[in-house]
Amino acid sequence: MSERVARVEVFSITIPRDTPYLGALREGETVNERGYVVRKGNRTVYPVFDRTVVVRVETASGAVGWGETYGIVAPGAVIAIIDDLLGPFVVGRDPRDVSVIHDDLYDLMRVRGYTGGFYLDALAAIDIALWDICGRLADLPLVKLLGGQRHERLPAYISGLPKSSRSERAAFAVEWQSKGFDSFKFAAPVADDGVVAEIETLRARLGPGARIACDMHWAHGGEEAVAMIRAMEPHGLWFAEAPVKPEDLDGLAHVAAHVSTPIAVGEEWRTVYDMVPRVSRRACAIVQPEMGHKGVTEFMRIGLYAQAHHLKVIPHATIGIGLFLAASLHASSALSAVECHEYQHSIFEPNRRLLVGDMDCSQGLYTLPTGAGLGVAPSREALELLRKH
Repeated sequence: MSERVARVEVFSITIPRDTPYLGALREGETVNERGYVVRKGNRTVYPVFDRTVVVRVETASGAVGWGETYGIVAPGAVIAIIDDLLGPFVVGRDPRDVSVIHDDLYDLMRVRGYTGGFYLDALAAIDIALWDICGRLADLPLVKLLGGQRHERLPAYISGLPKSSRSERAAFAVEWQSKGFDSFKFAAPVADDGVVAEIETLRARLGPGARIACDMHWAHGGEEAVAMIRAMEPHGLWFAEAPVKPEDLDGLAHVAAHVSTPIAVGEEWRTVYDMVPRVSRRACAIVQPEMGHKGVTEFMRIGLYAQAHHLKVIPHATIGIGLFLAASLHASSALSAVECHEYQHSIFEPNRRLLVGDMDCSQGLYTLPTGAGLGVAPSREALELLRKH
């Protein structure tokens, strides 16, 4: 039966939150008129609310697929790319040609150097929606279209400890440990007493069996990162994430060669092409694909490339309302190299009401959503929040 895309719609959703991401504002951090704050620890801008971009693709027969990507800052950029450029080129295509469509859309702007950033975020949202349609048309969960389910449930690690003091952050981690979680990651930019004191306190409170990682937020030079990681290693550092700036490939390779701790990178990559030179330099041991930046097609290409080079995969997971988290869990469940998956509890728990489906994370494990396609869809409340531009 012939099946064609009839329309592509894009929306944004803004969701208030009580505490800004990464916790309360530090001295000297102020919110501007757009609701943005620059964290001094990593010089990066964040909103004080949650915001995401959602795509709805519908076929001529009425099949609907949902996609999602980053809308954290400047969501209008992503929306304009989908509305004005990518969406019209998807209309009329067979959604089951999803990887072909992905590559065609990627090629549209390759000559102009648009191989990352907002352009690929927009492409990721469309790609996820098309894969969702493929699953719904086949009446199969997405994981079955990606080669089959290798993991029934995925181990999850607690990401971020958004409390004001080191002792409060350690107590918060202990609360999650009592709920069955044994893996944690703290953020260096808000480790106010320094990363060594932070991991020392966490280790003392969580015990020798807990896994503790540090997100260094791309804030350091190579030598500085080596010194910081070596200082944390006596306290049992699980992995060090993003130790140097993304463009500092030499620095990353230097760090990987001079510490014992596995180096984790890849959240910011958009395609497997970002991965190739870093793997060739042996600059990482753990790959962290982020579904919201990559879409299903590139996520799987990165995961399979990692497997071919005997690297571990621990996906990054910004959440939004949870659509691209569901896609990430499906893709991760199809990859043998995935050993754990990030759990952004400060977003997932408050925003779970915006999704219909049985996706869950409890007792240290993710439950893959059941049903066709992604197995999730926006709830009635989410649909009421959708804002068309």
